[in-house]
Formats: sequence, structure tokens, C-alpha cells
Amino acid sequence: MKTESKNWKEKLHEIIYEADTPAGKLFDIVLLIAIIASIVLVMLESVNSINEKYGEILNLSEWLITILFSVEYIVRIVSINKPQKYIFSFYGIIDLLSTLPKYLAIFFTGTHSLVALRALRLLRVFRILKLARFIGESNNFMKALKASRAKIAVFLFFVLILCVILGTVMYLIEGGDNGFTSIPRSVYWAIVTLTTVGYGDIAPHTPFGQFIASIIMILGYGIIAVPTGIVSSEMVKVNDINLNTQSCPSCSYEGHDDDASYCNHCGSKLHD
Repeated sequence: MKTESKNWKEKLHEIIYEADTPAGKLFDIVLLIAIIASIVLVMLESVNSINEKYGEILNLSEWLITILFSVEYIVRIVSINKPQKYIFSFYGIIDLLSTLPKYLAIFFTGTHSLVALRALRLLRVFRILKLARFIGESNNFMKALKASRAKIAVFLFFVLILCVILGTVMYLIEGGDNGFTSIPRSVYWAIVTLTTVGYGDIAPHTPFGQFIASIIMILGYGIIAVPTGIVSSEMVKVNDINLNTQSCPSCSYEGHDDDASYCNHCGSKLHD
């Protein structure tokens, strides 16, 4: 009896947490459609004209999707050997936060509570973060970001130093009469200009200041490409490693090698 229960639990885990089987792929597709539908409902609900006309239909649809996600949340906890690993994981917290507000609406009623509830219900938008689990390259992208974090940190530190220097130079050239009233405000202008945002609240008036501003703008386009190159080089390295969608039955860690028998994260044995 214990073996049958274990096999049933392993099969359920394979369907929910992995995508190598037809059942697992079907589960992911259904869940993906439900997530997109929930996001669309949130958007439609924010349009007053649509909400006034189709409010009851939207409310019913929200309840159906909320119940579906509630069942999914419970099944995910049941099918894993260490439930706390999922409950306190990033996706586990997102799943819970995006589902609770609809249930909270039952217990909190009245004019004063509605405003707060409406804000709480916006947490359902966080379901969009779960879409990442359906993108095959998402794990590789996260690994590439993690591998390149030191290089990106050095690059951002260099950009910050550059903005401080350029801001100080512009403060000396333009002065307070042209809006550069302090070095921090001038550094703010340098950051806005270097990132090619250009709010227009501060602008250089002297020819030399405008010349430097032009150089900063051109420099900004070149700087934008640097982090992309850093991450892309790490992506190439990550893609050389053969990974699969197998998920650890104990800690839900993904991204194991094709020939792995044990979890890289907790050491538990993987399903055959």
C-alpha cells in the first residue's frame, strides 16, 4: 500500500513539476491559458465601462480561475516530499499572494474596505511572473545572469563613477543659473542623459555644455550594448550544457544534467 501511494505521488509530481511527458505538457498548457486569462480579467476589470456592464461575468470568471489556482497550489504541496521548499519558494509565495485576495473579499465588506481590497486584488497581476516557468530558456537565462553578475556589477560601478565625473564637470561649466544648482542635481542630469531618457527638466545652455551633452548621449548608446554582450557570452556557455526539465521531488530544483541521478541542490534521488 505504501509503494502504491509513493508511485501515485511520483506520477503526480511528474505531471505538475515536469514537462517531459504528454500529461505534463498538457498540464502546463492548461495552466498557461489560465494564467493569461486571469491577467486579462485583471485588465478588463480596471476598465470602468467594461466592469459596469460585465461585472458579474468577470466576478464569476475570477472565482473559477481562483479555485483552479487554489487546487493547483494544494496539489503542488501534496506532490512534493518537502512542502516547505515550495511554500517558501519564490513561485510558492507568488502563487499564494495572487490567490488570497479573492478569498479576503468574502470577509472584508463595506465602503471603507473596498478601496483596500481593490488594491489587494491587483496582486493577481503577479501571476504573470509564473509565465517564466513555461519558457524553456528562462532557466538558462537566469543562470547566465547569475554567472555574469560580477561583471555587470563592475560595469554599473564604472557607469556610476562616470556619471559623477560628468555631473561635476557640467556643474562647473553650466552653474546654477542654467539649472545645475548642485553636484547631485548635475549627476541626476548625467544619469538621465547617459541612459538616453532625457526628461528635459534640465538642459545645458552653453556651447561647451551642449557639446559635452552630445558626447554623453552618443556614449549612452554604446553603454547600453555592454550588459547585453556580457549576458550573451554567458548564455553561450550555459547552452553548451545539456539540461532537462526534471524537477527534484524533494526541493523542486530544476536544471539537472540529462544523466543526473541525484539532485544538484539537495542530493535527493531523482525519478527514473
